[in-house]
Amino acid sequence: MFEKSHADSHEGPRPWLRKLIYSDAALDVPEIIRVESVAFEDGEPIPALFAADGERDSPPLRWRGVPDGAAAIVIVVEDADSPTPAPFVHALAVKTPGTDDDLIPGALTREAAATEGLLLGLNSLGEASWTPPDPPPGTGPHRYVFQIFAIGRRPEFAGAPNRQDILGVLRDHALAKGCVSGIYERVA
Repeated sequence: MFEKSHADSHEGPRPWLRKLIYSDAALDVPEIIRVESVAFEDGEPIPALFAADGERDSPPLRWRGVPDGAAAIVIVVEDADSPTPAPFVHALAVKTPGTDDDLIPGALTREAAATEGLLLGLNSLGEASWTPPDPPPGTGPHRYVFQIFAIGRRPEFAGAPNRQDILGVLRDHALAKGCVSGIYERVA
C-alpha cells in the first residue's frame, strides 16, 4: 500500500510509515475497504482548501466494502512524515453503524461531527476535532493517511478517546481496513 514516493527520494525512507496505526502488527486484518476522496486522488496533493492555508475543513471521504458484522467504523488520520517521535494525529473518530458511508467536507470538525453521527477522539493537540495539514516549511511533502477500520463491536469510552484507546479497540475488534493518502507541502 505504501510505496516509495517522491517524498522519500531526497531524504531516504521515512520511518513514520511503520508507526502508523494502519501498520500495527496486531492489525493484520484484510485490506478490503476501498477509501477515496473526491478532493484528491490517492498519493496526490490535498487541495489547500482542506489545509491550514485554506478553509481548514476536513476533506470529504467515502468508504465501500465494509464486511458484514461490522458494528462501527473507526477513522484515523495521521501524518506519516511528521518530524515528531510518533505520527501526528490529525483526527480520530468513531461512526456508527458500521456500514459503507460518506463524510461531507468538514465532517471531522467539532461543529459538524454530531450531525454526521461521529464521536470525535483527541488529536495530537489534545482537542476533539480535526487539525488541518500544517507542515513546517522546509520539511518536504507530508503524507496524510486517512485510515478506515471496520470493528466488530461498538466501543464505549469514558471520554474522548486518544490514540492508545483507539489502538486498543482496534487490536481487539478490527475486522477489515483500508486507507487513502494525500500529500501536502508548505514551501515557504
